[in-house]
Amino acid sequence: MTIKANQNVKQLIINILKTEVFSSLNKARKDFIFSVLWHILSIKGRINFLQLGRFSSYGEQTFRNQFEKEFDFFSFNGHLIKQCVPGERIVVFDPSYIPKAGKSTYGMGRYWSGVAKSAKWGLEICGFAVVDIANNTALHLNAWQTPSADELKKRRLNLLAYYASLVTENAADFKGFSDYIVADAYFSKKPFVDAITSSGLHFLSRLRDDSVLMYKYKGGPTGKKGAPKKFNGRVDPQNPDLNYFTTDLINEDIAIYSAVVYSKAFKRDIKLAIAIFFKDGKEIARKLYFSTDINQTGEKIVSNYRSRFQIEFLYRDAKQFTGLSTCQARSKNKLDFHFNAALTAVNLAKHDWISTETHSTKPFSMANYKTLYNNTLMLERFMCMFAINPYSAKNQKIVKELLDYGKIAA
Repeated sequence: MTIKANQNVKQLIINILKTEVFSSLNKARKDFIFSVLWHILSIKGRINFLQLGRFSSYGEQTFRNQFEKEFDFFSFNGHLIKQCVPGERIVVFDPSYIPKAGKSTYGMGRYWSGVAKSAKWGLEICGFAVVDIANNTALHLNAWQTPSADELKKRRLNLLAYYASLVTENAADFKGFSDYIVADAYFSKKPFVDAITSSGLHFLSRLRDDSVLMYKYKGGPTGKKGAPKKFNGRVDPQNPDLNYFTTDLINEDIAIYSAVVYSKAFKRDIKLAIAIFFKDGKEIARKLYFSTDINQTGEKIVSNYRSRFQIEFLYRDAKQFTGLSTCQARSKNKLDFHFNAALTAVNLAKHDWISTETHSTKPFSMANYKTLYNNTLMLERFMCMFAINPYSAKNQKIVKELLDYGKIAA
């Protein structure tokens, strides 16, 4: 017996697997994908082969074998995103540190941990997500595991070049969601910016406070010998020249000024947005944001960059609730499957949230959805074993109460 509460997410998985992209998969493989995504969503505690084997009809060894096979999570999540995010979207990129012990696992090395503010031993994934601007939430698109330093050396790549290669190799697919790639200030470097723009995408990020930026000269010929004058002095972010800058937004919390300027580091024109943040009428911070699209407004640049942080919440939910950092595997294929399955499970819960009428007033809570799906899993088991009809008039109210048991109060 199936309880109606989980029909949205279950039917969503089935419908996506019925699309032409997955026509080559046999029924056994589709059934497994359905099972693993549903159980990642509904099992509380660690998500690993042992746990999955305990709660599902498949054995532990089946999960180990099936995780080794490739699955197109990029297309799966792409279908899901296009269904629930019809409006404005941006593609966000951010690496994430995954703790892991040992030395024999693929990709082991020292990677930067933003939480620890230091490099730590473990793994790293390079995650791409699509941010739904209207609902201000990120949905996972795909993640690639970062190779070890030795492997990158064999490929004659540094870490930044590897990150850039992921964008250029998948640029055509990213353009199906947005023309804009957003990443944090670490990626504001010429090789990375050049790689993205050469692939037909625009790049948004934040600049260093001491970046060398030049005003574009707007006057006529000076009459002096030599090359025509190109620049008219250096931009001082503390005292922007309002003859060049336009005022995009001013309120009690923020003021945004924008202008097309020349970046010495990037050796190109960029659209610069200076954002000044206020608290209690006093300035508390001043940040420089930019876009390679010189026609984009400063307000849009700042709002899109600030939406980038939604990918951090995506990683947080996956680590806390869907086992992103609890994989038992050591091989490349199994790790890739596990990382993407964990993040995709969060997508399924978010799709369920977006499809509800109250999503605009009720914030997304992965903890509540985890509790709901866990309760559903247990109730389905009890009702199947005891032959109870959940749809009878007498049981419907009781079932609803049990499904909400343990949820965080709104």
